[in-house]
Formats: sequence, structure tokens, C-alpha cells
Amino acid sequence: MRDMKKMKFWIIAAILLCGAAVLTSCNGTNGKSADVRVDDAGNDFRVAVDNYLVDSIGVNYAPGEVCIPCATILVINDMNPDSILLWGDYWVFNFNVVGDTLKTVSGGDHPGLMCIKKTEKGEFYVASFEQVEDGHGNEASARRIFGDNYNDFHAFNSNEEAREQFRADYIANYVKAHNLAVKYYQDYGWPAKEIPTE
Repeated sequence: MRDMKKMKFWIIAAILLCGAAVLTSCNGTNGKSADVRVDDAGNDFRVAVDNYLVDSIGVNYAPGEVCIPCATILVINDMNPDSILLWGDYWVFNFNVVGDTLKTVSGGDHPGLMCIKKTEKGEFYVASFEQVEDGHGNEASARRIFGDNYNDFHAFNSNEEAREQFRADYIANYVKAHNLAVKYYQDYGWPAKEIPTE
């Protein structure tokens, strides 16, 4: 029951924030979360996160007509506003538009810790990104990066239904923001799914 309550907290935090590299320059706090101020924490640094996922991660996959980032931020430490730390499960998907359907071309998952800073002009940018390793080092690196929040990360990352719901919501937000005339999204070899409208 306690794990379910914690899981609900992280999912609610991620919903509130839902919107649109080795760590060297930021000192982490081993995954300790701070109070999240939704009014400050929402869209400004999320734009930087989304741009980073598209420009630095999405370009490494086979290209599509549309690149949609899906950043599920699980823990925020904004105690230092000049160095905001975001632990999350970061996905990127490249799609082609075929009729009324977004068809997946490529994409992948990049969980880890992002450090967000500001330029001299006050614009947010991703200063560094420490990613969980693939393959043999996956669990050890995830435990190191997520620290005390590893169990919450693992619970979310292994919950395929919750992850797919977040993905559908991100796709819906992107489609609405960019006025795309599509109603469905489809992964290769799987049936098309309807894009949420609310």
C-alpha cells in the first residue's frame, strides 16, 4: 500500500509537469526531492528538456517527419534555482505522417538525471545529462543515478500501462500544439491506437 501511495505521488507530479553526457557541472543530492512549485517549475525548463531530447537525442535515431519528446520527470530538486536537477524517464519518438496516422520510425528510452541551468539572458538549457547505461551496467547505473528514488523509478519504468498513457498524452499535446491532422499513432507490427482528445 505504501508503494502504491508513493507511485501515485510520482505519477501526479509527472502529470502536473506534463506539457509540451556525463554529469560534470552540477552536484547532485542523491535523488532527494524538494518541494515542487508547479507555477515556477512548469513550462520554461520543460521547453529546454524537450528541445534537448529532440536536438541531442532524437537526431541519433532514424529520422522521421515528426520528433516527439516524452519526458516523464519523476523527481525535481530546485532548491538551487541556478542548477535545477531533474530525475526522469526520457523518451523520444520519430514518426512519419501517413494519412491520419503517426507511424513510428524510431525512438528509445533514456532515463537519467538532467541538470538545468540558465544562460546570461535567463533562458533555460540542459547543462548536462547523466544517462542510465544500457546492457550489463543498467541496474547498477540506475541505482547510482536515482539513489533513494530508485525503487520509484523502477516501479514507473516497469509499468508499461502508465508509461503508455503518458506517451499517448504527450503525443496528444504535440498534435494539438502543431495542428496535425492525425487521429492515431502506430508502432510497427502493432495496431494503431487512437490519440486522446481530452
